[in-house]
Amino acid sequence: MGSAVLSELGTEILVPVCAVVGIVFSLVQWYLVSRVKLTAERHAPGSANKNGYNDYLIEEEEGLNDHSVVAKCAEIQSAISEGATSFLFTEYQYVGVFMVAFAILIFLFLGSVEGFSTKSQPCTYDKEKMCKPALATAIFSTVSFMLGAFTSVVSGFLGMKIATYANARTTLEARKGVGKAFITAFRSGAVMGFLLAANGLLVLYIAINLFKLYYGEDWEGLFESITGYGLGGSSMALFGRVGGGIYTKAADVGADLVGKVERNIPEDDPRNPAVIADNVGDNVGDIAGMGSDLFGSYAESSCAALVVASISSFGINHEFTSMLYPLLISSVGILVCLITTLFATDFFEIKAVKEIEPALKKQLIISTILMTVGIAIVTWIGLPSSFTIYNFGTQKVVKNWQLFLCVAVGLWAGLIIGFVTEYYTSNAYSPVQDVADSCRTGAATNVIFGLALGYKSVIIPIFAIAIGIFVSFSFAAMYGIAVAALGMLSTIATGLAIDAYGPISDNAGGIAEMAGMSHRIRERTDALDAAGNTTAAIGKGFAIGSAALVSLALFGAFVSRASISTVDVLTPKVFIGLIVGAMLPYWFSAMTMKSVGSAALKMVEEVRRQFNTIPGIMEGHAKPDYATCVKISTDASIKEMIPPGALVMLTPLIVGTFFGVETLSGVLAGSLVSGVQIAISASNTGGAWDNAKKYIEAGASEHARTLGPKGSEPHKAAVIGDTIGDPLKDTSGPSLNILIKLMAVESLVFAPFFATHGGLLFKIF
Repeated sequence: MGSAVLSELGTEILVPVCAVVGIVFSLVQWYLVSRVKLTAERHAPGSANKNGYNDYLIEEEEGLNDHSVVAKCAEIQSAISEGATSFLFTEYQYVGVFMVAFAILIFLFLGSVEGFSTKSQPCTYDKEKMCKPALATAIFSTVSFMLGAFTSVVSGFLGMKIATYANARTTLEARKGVGKAFITAFRSGAVMGFLLAANGLLVLYIAINLFKLYYGEDWEGLFESITGYGLGGSSMALFGRVGGGIYTKAADVGADLVGKVERNIPEDDPRNPAVIADNVGDNVGDIAGMGSDLFGSYAESSCAALVVASISSFGINHEFTSMLYPLLISSVGILVCLITTLFATDFFEIKAVKEIEPALKKQLIISTILMTVGIAIVTWIGLPSSFTIYNFGTQKVVKNWQLFLCVAVGLWAGLIIGFVTEYYTSNAYSPVQDVADSCRTGAATNVIFGLALGYKSVIIPIFAIAIGIFVSFSFAAMYGIAVAALGMLSTIATGLAIDAYGPISDNAGGIAEMAGMSHRIRERTDALDAAGNTTAAIGKGFAIGSAALVSLALFGAFVSRASISTVDVLTPKVFIGLIVGAMLPYWFSAMTMKSVGSAALKMVEEVRRQFNTIPGIMEGHAKPDYATCVKISTDASIKEMIPPGALVMLTPLIVGTFFGVETLSGVLAGSLVSGVQIAISASNTGGAWDNAKKYIEAGASEHARTLGPKGSEPHKAAVIGDTIGDPLKDTSGPSLNILIKLMAVESLVFAPFFATHGGLLFKIF
C-alpha cells in the first residue's frame, strides 16, 4: 500500500501554518480597509495613487460640503453597527442557554449508552480490540460541541463587525471612483472569509491533537467524539440564519411595502422609519448568518470525512498524514484563495462599472483552476498510492488518483452550480429579463414567471450533484462523497469574500442615500450592489450544493455507526420515515415564511403609524423613530426563531428514541431529497424577483426603459414580486440547507444511543 510522501511532522507544521497565514492575511486586509478614514480630509487635486487614498472627490467637483457628508456617513454607520451588535448579543444570550442545555443532553444521552461506565469497551468495528468507554465519548463530544458552537458564534460576530466597519468606508471611497469602492468592499469581505476559514481549520486541528492525548491509539473513539464540532457549528448557524433572516426580511418588507409602494419614496430614503432596521438586517442575516452557515458546512464535511477515514486503513494503521487529508485540502485552499484575492485587489484595477461582475466571476474561476492543481499536489504528498476505505462492512481498495477525482468533481460541480445560479438570477440574461417583462401585466404574472423560473433552475444543479455523487461514490464510497463536499468548500475563503461583499455594497448604497450624497455616488454603489446580488445568489447555490453532499456523507457515517446493513425503502419503518422526512422542509419553510410575514405585518403597521402621526416626516423636517422599528425586528426574530429551530433539533431525537435507527435513516433521506430542491428553487426565485426589480430601476437597456421608471405600474409589480421573494431567498431557502445538514450530523452524534436504546415504541408493541 505504501505511505504518504509528507511526513507526520510535515503535516503537524503545514496545517497550523496555513491557518495562521490566513489569519495574518485577513488582518492585513483589515488594516488596508482601516486606512480609509471616517473623518473629513482635504485632498489635493491630481495626487491619486493606485489604491486611491488621495484622490479627487466628486463633491469637490460639484462644490458640496465634504465635511458634513463624511460626518453624516459616520453617524449612520454607527447606528447600523450598534443595532447589529445589540441584536447579536440578544440572540446569543438566548442561543447560549440552548447551547448549554443541549450540551447537557449530549452528555446524558451518550453517557447512558453503557450506563456511565468508566470501563473500556470492545470497539464498534473490531470487537477484538478494546476502546475507550462511552462516557469518554460523551464528555469529549460535549466539549467538541461547545467548541464548534463557540467558533461559529465568533465567526458570525467578527464577520458582522468588519461589515459594519466597512460599509461607510465603501461609500466614501465611491466618491473617488467605482474601482476604489470595489476594492474596499471586497477586502472587507476577504477579512471575514479568511478569518472564518482559518479559525475553523485551526480550532479543529487543535481539538484533534488535544483529544489525541487522551485517546492515544483509539482513533475510532477520537474521531467519533470530534463529530460534535460539526453539530455545534450547525446548531448556531441554524439560529443565526433563521433569526437573522427573519430580522432582515421583516424590516425589508416593511420598508418596501409602505415606503416604495404606498409612499413612492426611494429605497433607503432617510424618511422611511424602517431604513436603519433594514440596513442592520443585511449584516445580521446575510453576513453573520451566512458566515455561521458555511462554517457549519466546513466543520461537518471535515467531521464526516474524518469519521469514515478513522475506520479505514488510515485509522487502523494510524497514518496521521493520510488521516488529516481533509484538513490538508482546507489548508491548501487558504493559500489558493489568498493568491486569488490578490487578482481582485492588486493585480488588476477596475475602472468601469461593467468590469465589476466579471471581476467577481473571475474570482470563482481562478480559485477553482488553482485549487485543482492544489488538490493534485496534496493528494500526491498526503496519500499513499493505494489504501482501503470502509464501505458498509467491507474494505474497498482505492487509488490516490481516484480520490483526487472525487475532490475535483465536487470542486467543479460547485462552479457549475454557481454559474447556473448566476444565469437564473442575473439581470444580464433572458430568464430575469422575462420576469421583468412579465411585470407589464401586473404582479400576478410576475409571481407566476418567478415561480416557474425557480422550479426550472433546480434541474442542472441536481444533475451536477447527482453526477458528483455517482463519481465519488463509485471511486471511494462514502469517503469519496465526504471529500467531494470538502472540494466544493475548499475555496470557502473566496466564496465568503464574494458573498460578504454584497451586503457591504448594499449598506454602502443605503448610507449614500441617507447621507444625501450625489446621485452619481448612488449610481456607483447601486452597480456594486447589483453585482453583489448575483454573487450572493451564487454563494447560496454553493451552500446548498455542499449541504447536499455533506448530509449524504454524514448519512453514510450514521448508517455505518448505527450498524444498519441496508436501508430498505420497502420496509414500513423506513418508508414512513421517508415520507415524514420529505415533509419536514415544507413544515420548516411554512414556519419561517409565516414568521417573516407576521413580523413584517407589525413593521408595516409601525411605519404607517409614523408616516400618519409624525408631522413633517414626508417633507424631511421631522426625524423618524428608527429605534422602535429596530426593536420590532429584534423582538420578532428572537421570538420567531425558536419554533423552527426546535423542529430541526428535536426531530432526530424523537424519531431515533421512539422509532429507531431505520425510521431515522428514512427521515434523513427524505429531508435531503426534498430539502435540496426546495432550497434551490426558493433561493433562485427570490434572487430573480430582486434583480428583475433592479433591472427596471436601472433602465440600462431600451427594454428596461419601456418598463420603468421607478414608480411606474410595472415597477410597482416588480417591487411586490421582490417583497414576496425576500423571505424565500434570505430566510427559508438558505436555512433549509442547515436543516438537512444539522439533522444528519445530530443523528451521527447520537447514533450510539439510538443504536443501543432507540425504537422504544417498536419494542413495546
